[in-house]
Amino acid sequence: MTIISSINIKNRRASFDYFFLDKYLAGIQLTGTEIKSIREGKININDAFCSYINNELWLVNAHIAEYTEEKHFNHAPKRNRKLLLQKQELKKIFLKLKDAGLTIIPIRFFINEKGFAKVEIALAKGKKNFDKRDSIKKKDVEREISRKIK
Repeated sequence: MTIISSINIKNRRASFDYFFLDKYLAGIQLTGTEIKSIREGKININDAFCSYINNELWLVNAHIAEYTEEKHFNHAPKRNRKLLLQKQELKKIFLKLKDAGLTIIPIRFFINEKGFAKVEIALAKGKKNFDKRDSIKKKDVEREISRKIK
């Protein structure tokens, strides 16, 4: 049995607010009703971020809607979820995170070909207002060029 899924949720706001320095792929520890809700596409990672708690990386403030078919044993929508990475990756991220102004944010949430939920996280640095204006100008120029080509 092969599971083919088209779940690919992106955090579009993240590329506008942050510069991405490094990207990592992490598994995520979920309950049964959470994965069912994710397969329905009911997840929001726009306000989410990652935090170290007891030398483990946790996804904080990600909203996974309650599964509608479950009545009694449903999950809390905004609970913290553990990210699954190798120890070497955790140490590498922790050492880089000590630099001032860096944060870890989820940029993409998807289900792979084996049916496991995965999160693409990025070590990021916040953009200033003038950086945001520059990125808007670049997008406008690229849009104008693509219109002239067509």
